[in-house]
Amino acid sequence: MELLTSPEAWVSLAVLTLMEIILGIDNIVFISILTGRLPKPQQLPARRLGLAAALISRIVLLLGISWVMRLKEELFVFVVPWSGKDLVLAAGGLFLLYKATHEIYEQVEHPAEPDIVVGPGTPAVSMAGIITQIMLLDVVFSLDSVITAVGMSEHVPIMVVAVLIAVGVMMIFAGPIGDFVEGNPSVRVLALAFLVLIGAMLLMESTGQHVSKGYIYSAMGFSLFVQMLNLRMDRRHRPRAGGSAKAG
Repeated sequence: MELLTSPEAWVSLAVLTLMEIILGIDNIVFISILTGRLPKPQQLPARRLGLAAALISRIVLLLGISWVMRLKEELFVFVVPWSGKDLVLAAGGLFLLYKATHEIYEQVEHPAEPDIVVGPGTPAVSMAGIITQIMLLDVVFSLDSVITAVGMSEHVPIMVVAVLIAVGVMMIFAGPIGDFVEGNPSVRVLALAFLVLIGAMLLMESTGQHVSKGYIYSAMGFSLFVQMLNLRMDRRHRPRAGGSAKAG
């Protein structure tokens, strides 16, 4: 009851919710990229399942906050000190780099080769396999998110409510964002480049070199803005080009 009547608690909740939404952008992009390999009817359910897995992993980590904070303790030294958190971030960064670069290669070198179906009605990738990959990366994203949240609030209930609200917002926008990424191949490649940057950032974070996500989000936001201008220009020029060709 004290938290409900405390202005500081409400301010903390608002700031934490906003932070969780911002930190969840890379999660939504990654989920959209992976679920794009599924048949169309399965994509939205898979996105929501992936976000539900993210919600569960964040809440579990928050409830085990004392264990999470022990992950920051040094385990060994190899060139630089390594903790449990560093190892998780390094593994996640390597996986993200591999997955994003592989997807970029497929998009650029084999854009017209469908990989959804390999036989009569046989999916090339299963929803279970996609959800498993999403859950593995969710642990990495959730760990980073939870440790940041702990530094901003000391009340676990506030952190849990902030996570619930943030994931709810992400579930609302997961469909439109995913459809937009899938419907525009150039934006899809841009999103994959964003994931490459996130993977590189996770690797740098694991070695103790802090990189503000603000720089990455600003660069990608500017790139997306330029890409949106290009898409609008293409749409405006396409009918004109068709009309001139018809006239000729």
